[in-house]
Amino acid sequence: MDLIPAPVRCHVDDGAPGHTLDATTTLTAGPGAEATARWLRGELGAATGLPFPPGSGRSGIRLLTDGRVRAELGEEGYRLTVGPGGTAVVGGGPAGVFWGAQTLRQLLGPDAFRRAPLPGRVWRLPHARIEDRPRFGWRGMMLDVARHFLPKDAVLRYVDLLAAHKLNVLHLHLTDDQGWRVEILRHPRLTEVGAWRPRTRRGHRASPLWDDTPHGGFYTQDDVREIVAYAAARHVRVVPEIDVPGHSQAAIAAYPWLGNTDAADTAALGVWDDWGISENVLAPTDEVLRFYEGVFEELLALFPAETSPFVHVGGDECPKEQWRRSPAAQARIRELGLADEDELQSWFIRHFDRWLADRGRRLIGWDEILEGGLADGAAVSSWRGYAGGIAAAGAGHDVVMCPEQQVYLDHRQDGGPDEPVPIGYVRTLEDVYRFEPVPPQLDAAAAAHVLGAQANVWTEVMEDQGRVDYQVFPRLVAFAEVVWSALPGPADRDWPGFRDRMTGHFRRLDALGVHYRPPGGPLPWQRRPGVLGRPVEGPPPNV
Repeated sequence: MDLIPAPVRCHVDDGAPGHTLDATTTLTAGPGAEATARWLRGELGAATGLPFPPGSGRSGIRLLTDGRVRAELGEEGYRLTVGPGGTAVVGGGPAGVFWGAQTLRQLLGPDAFRRAPLPGRVWRLPHARIEDRPRFGWRGMMLDVARHFLPKDAVLRYVDLLAAHKLNVLHLHLTDDQGWRVEILRHPRLTEVGAWRPRTRRGHRASPLWDDTPHGGFYTQDDVREIVAYAAARHVRVVPEIDVPGHSQAAIAAYPWLGNTDAADTAALGVWDDWGISENVLAPTDEVLRFYEGVFEELLALFPAETSPFVHVGGDECPKEQWRRSPAAQARIRELGLADEDELQSWFIRHFDRWLADRGRRLIGWDEILEGGLADGAAVSSWRGYAGGIAAAGAGHDVVMCPEQQVYLDHRQDGGPDEPVPIGYVRTLEDVYRFEPVPPQLDAAAAAHVLGAQANVWTEVMEDQGRVDYQVFPRLVAFAEVVWSALPGPADRDWPGFRDRMTGHFRRLDALGVHYRPPGGPLPWQRRPGVLGRPVEGPPPNV
């Protein structure tokens, strides 16, 4: 079978009687499986035109939770059995039932991913017994909606695409120099001003091309509540990111006093229209801390702890030049007894580490937050390579591995001249399939701190949904198998087998309307001739 991600154990017998679905096929849910039944009835009902009424007995499709499955396979594990008498999905918990239902949909074929029935289809589940569980608890994708805004419906679509691949974390990068994307009621100028920029550079910052159409947008608080609830129903956690103290020019453009007013003319700043790292960073004042505490207070109300226990604070790429020139920042360093500006950044992050911990949340940030030390409960997104994650895990901190050299999906997929706006290293589908989240340097105790991994999607050169699709797919499919399946080491993975299974999976992506990169290279309308990128030649370093 072309199931993706590959189950732990799978036996499918096409020669034995399976389970044919028709208008009499029932769909029954036990305790803990009701939400998945509603989802499955909606998805399969749309694709097949069948009603799937509730029923009783062992025929039809049954969705159940079971403590024995939970003890053996965990909350997200499941068993799926199909025979002529019916189909059963038994999960260790509600999430396990949902992932089993996703496998059931794959067993029905690509047309089960369509939104309306096609004529002449016979819906049959093959005789099967599948037992499955995930390797990691954190299986995520970071979507940068700050550089190029994606409307709410596009975010909901990506929730469905993640769930279809058994990924369970959507990290939303909501703020940056180029835009602020979440409504904060007590600070309305963050979206009135900070959500909009007058123009956008096309391509890398070396490109001479500009799009003079104003760009922007934001999610209202009700939009966020909808996204979080929609994701929770699909067992996807949403991790919000509010960047501090760097990557903050959009916020400073809205409220100039947030910046270092004694070192820069912050009143003259607008939302940044270029790429790179802005030197305009937050001032290390009590007033700025109180402002961002207010931001986080509203954010915590939108992202409940049960679905979003982690809050990402960025913490990366913070230039220190303004702090060096600022008398107020220098006075703060002396007042706090800090050694330098690097320790001032650590003080900023540690303040919000304590603030979030006091409210039952966990701070997570990019690996620069290790510099200066972290509180025990903080976690690290290791992006500059494996080194930050190795150091964090060795010090007892939880880690999400997302090294840019391996799983930054804005990096180009091929070295050919037709690759649109080529950025970074060449990372092919096979390269991503051979990504290993746990580096061999970690002993068993440190490796236990690797929560999982995520693929990061930075959108500077992705102007719309089609460009995001092109960069993300099909590589996210390989990533999903890496973080879910019990694979051997990178060199021993069955790449030819995965490539063969992708043949059937491309038809699923077609049915879902995903504008992926075809195996033969970009289609004419996917190219961006003449738009400069920033390609990096040679194999990426393993750092």
